[in-house]
Amino acid sequence: MSRKTADLISAKAKILKALGHPSRLFIVEKLAQGEQCVCTLVELLGVDFSTVSKHLSILRNSGIIEYEKRGKMFFYRLKVPCLLKFIDCIEAIALPLSKE
Repeated sequence: MSRKTADLISAKAKILKALGHPSRLFIVEKLAQGEQCVCTLVELLGVDFSTVSKHLSILRNSGIIEYEKRGKMFFYRLKVPCLLKFIDCIEAIALPLSKE
């Protein structure tokens, strides 16, 4: 495998790893519904701010989400909406498994 191919595979694995945590996948699905404030995500997840911030950092560093600061508030959104097709595909596989 060439170095270029190996680097691309590694980058893809980083993205999949970022999506591999239930809380991060939940955040991505909420952002699929529209932009969200960090405070809203903290409330929805029921965990402390620092935990949500760490998850958001991982998603941001993976290129999945982006944010905008407005005053003291941070608002997050999906950077690549095409990711939703992938998540829909995963759901189609997961639904039958969740019924077992």
